[in-house]
Amino acid sequence: MLIDLTGRTALVTGSTAGIGLAIAEGLHASGATVILNGRTDERVAAAAEKFGTSERVRGVAADIGTAAGCQAVVEAEPEVDILVNNAGVFSPQPLFEIPDAEWERFFAVNVMSGIRLSRHYVPAMTKRQWGRTVFVSSESAVQIPPEMVHYGTTKTAQLAVARGMAEAVRGTGVTVNSVLPGPTASEGVERFVREMVGDEIESMEEAGRIFVERERPTSLLGRLASAEEVANLVVYLCSDQAAATTGAALRVDGGVLRGVL
Repeated sequence: MLIDLTGRTALVTGSTAGIGLAIAEGLHASGATVILNGRTDERVAAAAEKFGTSERVRGVAADIGTAAGCQAVVEAEPEVDILVNNAGVFSPQPLFEIPDAEWERFFAVNVMSGIRLSRHYVPAMTKRQWGRTVFVSSESAVQIPPEMVHYGTTKTAQLAVARGMAEAVRGTGVTVNSVLPGPTASEGVERFVREMVGDEIESMEEAGRIFVERERPTSLLGRLASAEEVANLVVYLCSDQAAATTGAALRVDGGVLRGVL
């Protein structure tokens, strides 16, 4: 299958590292112009350098966990064909010790950023009769992790928002979908895994395997997925070939979720 996104412009939030950067790299390799996003100019510039070219790569530094940050993004880049709502925060914390401020922060970054950006970009996609919006959710949306209920709750909310948006743009040529990664090797996940399994395991690969074995024992993959493995599904959903897939929540979770659907 040849995915050709030549002429398309894609905004990937939270794309200075991890899954977001891998998605941006995959879209760029398929011909799209990519807009990178992170909270600082330094991180955005460092991510842009990884492409090895300045062709079809731009960046916007803004904290999209705030309304002002989202507004800064849409003012800098008023029109895109592809929106990947990837930015997110997570951290383990006992449920009854999570303060209001953390609940509100998680919702602001994980849920409201996608709502605000989609509210701007998606209506314009419908007028052009083509567009792709993808919410990067998590298997934690379905199987709420006891060590971070606030994170799982926001990921469930993303699924509801994405499905509602897909219903709202039916028949327009615009698709809205969610993807549900499982445990995936990335900058933030490495810190999380170390926190969960301890620092005595030197190899990150081995630490990831132990984490999956202990904390996600239903995994069929038996290891952390790579960011590129998750990105491959997102790139497909952004393609012309995925035109009939909308309103869906697609798993790239290594088989963690035991349901057949």
